[in-house]
Amino acid sequence: MSYILSIDQGTTSSRAIVFDGDGKAVGQAQKEFGQHFPQDGWVEHDAKEIWNDTLTLCREALRNAHIEAQQLAAIGITNQRETTVLWDRKTGDPLARAIVWQDRRTAATCKALREAGHEDLVRERTGLLLDPYFSATKLAWLLDNTPGARQRAEAGELAFGTIDSWLLWQLTRGKVHATDATNASRTLLFNIHTQQWDEELLDLFKVPASVLPQVRDSAGDFGKTCPELLGAAVPVCGIAGDQQAALVGQACFSPGMVKSTYGTGCFMVMNTGDAVVSENRLLTTVGYRLNGKTTYALEGSIFVAGAAIQWLRDGLKLISDASETEALARRVGSAGGVYLVPAFTGLGAPWWDPHARGALLGLTRDTGIAEVVTAGLEAVCYQSRDLLDAMAADCGTRPTTLRVDGGMVVNNWLSQTLADVLGVCVDRPVVTETTALGAAYLAGLGCGMYPSLEAIAGQWRCEREFTPALGEEDRQRRYAGWRDAVARVRQE
Repeated sequence: MSYILSIDQGTTSSRAIVFDGDGKAVGQAQKEFGQHFPQDGWVEHDAKEIWNDTLTLCREALRNAHIEAQQLAAIGITNQRETTVLWDRKTGDPLARAIVWQDRRTAATCKALREAGHEDLVRERTGLLLDPYFSATKLAWLLDNTPGARQRAEAGELAFGTIDSWLLWQLTRGKVHATDATNASRTLLFNIHTQQWDEELLDLFKVPASVLPQVRDSAGDFGKTCPELLGAAVPVCGIAGDQQAALVGQACFSPGMVKSTYGTGCFMVMNTGDAVVSENRLLTTVGYRLNGKTTYALEGSIFVAGAAIQWLRDGLKLISDASETEALARRVGSAGGVYLVPAFTGLGAPWWDPHARGALLGLTRDTGIAEVVTAGLEAVCYQSRDLLDAMAADCGTRPTTLRVDGGMVVNNWLSQTLADVLGVCVDRPVVTETTALGAAYLAGLGCGMYPSLEAIAGQWRCEREFTPALGEEDRQRRYAGWRDAVARVRQE
């Protein structure tokens, strides 16, 4: 039993990866799933589709690894956070489509709560801002806009969860309704200091406590899978939200260490040890909770990173595959003063403007497909600089190294430009899918495969370091152009 199955349920695709004890992937499977946009600013997923895909991919990953479920020591789950599912406790069926973290339909609700003076309380208890990004207003919307849902919830008939809870419920056939502290910390309902669901916040958002999952450590006992699903009852021993899982996968276990994950969105997380209150509209969040001890982090969230490249591919059809972007960017060197501000669902940190919308600025007759695509890549780097600058201001010191991961950073041009724009070294690990790896590590801790965080840190390997090669004057000039572009799309 020397293997761990990691379920990595993301925003645009689901994945299952089998890791051996050395953290090497030995079998995997992946599938994209449907995105639903019923109205401007609305984003939804079919939770049943996600579950069915996940089960199929788990079976496929085991086949590809040439192992049986009996050879698994444990399962780890990592997930797109904040995405909100409401389901029937008896049937296990969702009452409506899941509302995705990118969804902005509750912007007016959040604005009203801010204007009523509730944001200080929310920030103090949760470390978060009053923003549609988080789960509480999404859940309240589902309860109020799904026929009979609020009454059924108050009668104890319904369950709420982020995607980790939904998958755990399905894997255990309803025996376990639980989440971990990292996912709970993203709901606006969880007091990150007492590590409990907060009654005052439940009242504020009008959420009945009966729908909530139990909150557990990020590594430990989450029950066993129903035997007929995979061929054996496998213990689930680790759960963490995707960005916290990447923090673990990148072995950022010392305060001051920073990782940034580039997938659908971009998420930069700094281990702070203790809770640090941000003065620059970053989030204070749970990094991980092990053996009852909470390690905190600062996080900056960018809503659109890889999703901008997906839009260039699927929306504008400028490219047929994301892999084409590197060659196009190398051909032109830079976007030449063209800026793409991908505020398709508003702006995340440090702006938190749900009403901002995307823009393409600085176009001339010389602008072609290569420049527009390059601007999409550069936007990821400029948004990362927004976050790193905010973290440096909050902590009083600027990190000298950034550990990066996610599907986008296999692009060497992007990784080098990231180093150039940020002015720090960018380290890319041998395993770039550190979100799934982090979930596997947590499961390994939970089942005893790994004795400590130090043992996990000993497995981290750098594949390539990118050092800044851009002059300071050019760096500041380009970034000033970005800030001007952002100012033009902001509404708040």
